[in-house]
Amino acid sequence: MNPAPRTGTGRQAPAHGGSRQPLAPRSPRGERTRNALIAAAREVFERDGYLDARITDITAAAHVASGSFYTYFNDKEDVFRALVDMVQEEMLHPHLRRRTGITDTRQLIDAANRDYLRSYKKNARLMALFEQVAHIDDTFLALRLERGNAFARRNARMIRTLQDNGEADPTLDPLVTAHALSGMVSRMAYGVFVLGQRIPFERLVTTLNKLWENALQLKPAGDA
Repeated sequence: MNPAPRTGTGRQAPAHGGSRQPLAPRSPRGERTRNALIAAAREVFERDGYLDARITDITAAAHVASGSFYTYFNDKEDVFRALVDMVQEEMLHPHLRRRTGITDTRQLIDAANRDYLRSYKKNARLMALFEQVAHIDDTFLALRLERGNAFARRNARMIRTLQDNGEADPTLDPLVTAHALSGMVSRMAYGVFVLGQRIPFERLVTTLNKLWENALQLKPAGDA
């Protein structure tokens, strides 16, 4: 698949020509400018969609000169990738056990699902956009798959630990199970927060938690 014809709308070439490695900010002011461009890109992408978004609109929304954009990004694909990375980091919620102090398995599952669903709801318009762009651009399809793999790897580690502790079905393949359960949660989130399926948040969370528990065949508390 060649995405170039479909991602060229609004794309502007740097004045120096050719591709280069964008610079990392070297000062607090540079960091603020780059963050302002990412925030403006989010506004423009959510408003206009990926194909119709223009760099001139992004720089106007960020209140910076066009040259400042090319200091930190080559093109709108670059700034979109930075936006994907930012949202992905937010939604992964790493080190949940360490951050919360929760040790009970069911409470950890509940906390992880709540964190994910709240983040998905907050970023619903972007999540819909990520889904669309992944169908027209191989680069972002790869990013989307890696995001899913990152969730699955994290959950697989938890499942493997539960199996080692005698708390979960030892016959399950941890990684395949993690992909299946993570996929269930993400598709439900897409249906509710993007497509508008009417399911109250608490009912959604508690049902997904129960499906996780049933799938893993978690032992009752104290039985492990």
